Amino acid sequence: MGLIRRPRVTQRAMERAMLGVSLRDQIRNEEIRRRTRVTDIAQRVAKLKWQWAGHIARRTDGGWGLKVLQWRPRTVKRSVGRPPTRWTDDYR
Repeated sequence: MGLIRRPRVTQRAMERAMLGVSLRDQIRNEEIRRRTRVTDIAQRVAKLKWQWAGHIARRTDGGWGLKVLQWRPRTVKRSVGRPPTRWTDDYR
């Protein structure tokens, strides 16, 4: 969630700059998004990620992309606590 927050904040700042609106005007983000008609950066990134995953899944040439997605490290012990998320965790 932290990785997606910074691009969203930056995108909102750019949209406010495009419209000439400051934070003091207290215009909601939904209203700014409606005026600019720009898609949310998080939705765009998620869509591109799914497109890439579909591209890799359809490949039949035995490339390394599909092998990397299915690879499970057997010798490395994971640290205590919540395990880090992987690309494939989004697709399950």
